[in-house]
Amino acid sequence: MPKGYVYAEIEVTDPAAYEQYRPLAAASVAAFGGRYAIRGGDPQVLEGEQGLSRFVLLEFDSQERAREWYNSPQYQAALPYRLRASKGRVLLLSGYEPPS
Repeated sequence: MPKGYVYAEIEVTDPAAYEQYRPLAAASVAAFGGRYAIRGGDPQVLEGEQGLSRFVLLEFDSQERAREWYNSPQYQAALPYRLRASKGRVLLLSGYEPPS
């Protein structure tokens, strides 16, 4: 089963309020076995235009587990903090498994 990834591009508009979101989100990710592959990052554009300034990539054991995390009461309690303190987009992606 391919891994599930949650990719977010975020522009923090209220850093103080965003700090309320971070520990809640991190605890919810850990509770669902997720791992931060990228958290914040230092984006360097190789092609195209500069996008938003903060990037997050979460890895889960499966796409289903990633969806369970996003819809969980734990993350849904954290989400309003992020929505008030930032703008951006969040995508659910399926990992690549080479043909056997």
